Amino acid sequence: MDFPPRRILVTGGAGFIGSHIVDHLVRSGHHVGVIDDLSSGLEENLPKGVEFFEVDLKHREKVGDVLADFRPDAICHHAAQVSVSRSVRNPAVDAETNVLGWLHLLEEACSVGVKRVVLAASGGTVYGETPVPATEDWPPSPISPYGIAKRAGERYLEFFTRERGLEGVVLRYGNVYGPRQNPHGEAGVVAIFCQKLLLGEAARLNDDGRCERDFIYVGDVVRANLLALLAPLAQPYLTLNVGTGLATSIRQLEAELRHVLSQVAGRSFPSPIKGPRRDGDLLRAVLNPGLARDELGWVAQIGLRQGLMETAQWFYQRAVHSEPQASPQPPLQPETLVG
Repeated sequence: MDFPPRRILVTGGAGFIGSHIVDHLVRSGHHVGVIDDLSSGLEENLPKGVEFFEVDLKHREKVGDVLADFRPDAICHHAAQVSVSRSVRNPAVDAETNVLGWLHLLEEACSVGVKRVVLAASGGTVYGETPVPATEDWPPSPISPYGIAKRAGERYLEFFTRERGLEGVVLRYGNVYGPRQNPHGEAGVVAIFCQKLLLGEAARLNDDGRCERDFIYVGDVVRANLLALLAPLAQPYLTLNVGTGLATSIRQLEAELRHVLSQVAGRSFPSPIKGPRRDGDLLRAVLNPGLARDELGWVAQIGLRQGLMETAQWFYQRAVHSEPQASPQPPLQPETLVG
């Protein structure tokens, strides 16, 4: 993926997915700026050579100052309030960031001549239950305020591409996992299981681990974002699924993760315990990624076993060393393994 150098602004760029995107943009020779309020991201995740702005998107004037100063060609938007349960408890707080903050960014982007905006979205929260891999025309069925806000964000981007001349790409992710994922949040089951197992605790399988998800490694998500930011588009507005099309049960995931952790650590780990099914848990959420292949030439290249191995090694290194370890760069074009 060789593209001329661009000025790219990544919001949420100190977080899990955003920081990996920043890494690869910098390595590819682009001039990268990052907006992050550090409410969940870590400045230590950022490589040298990045222009960092500690700004909350709810503050429009500060957002405008950053864009006027940095003058990006394109924006990759990953800053968000990501707690579904918090959105249920306080929908207004969720909307302040995920709707109002997003609108501040779009308005200011148009005022400084930004050409393209890429929006990180969530397939599971937008589509709801998917008995078969969902295509992009699957009827949206968000049930939480978080999902409703994310869907509204997509529609606002569509409006701005139609009325303000932006190019816009919505990337609806499957369940993203990999190095740097937060093990203390409510989502991110791979990170949560890694943390528990390395502490000697058993992973808990709610509803006997029957729920199925589309697990996508962060390195593949990075490639999708680079293409969405930089590749020519056939139309000014696109919505694309970023997943594998493969369903993996949480029970299968836990067994595979224990296996790779045993290889990494040279010891065995406790078997899982059972827990009740949680209210609101989808039984099956899987994405059909065919349109991303057709529009961007993107396909997932990292199988579940390899992705879990990369992730397990990172968490193990953090567990055995007293000081935080630099995380590896997710491979962009590895040999594909079947998970």
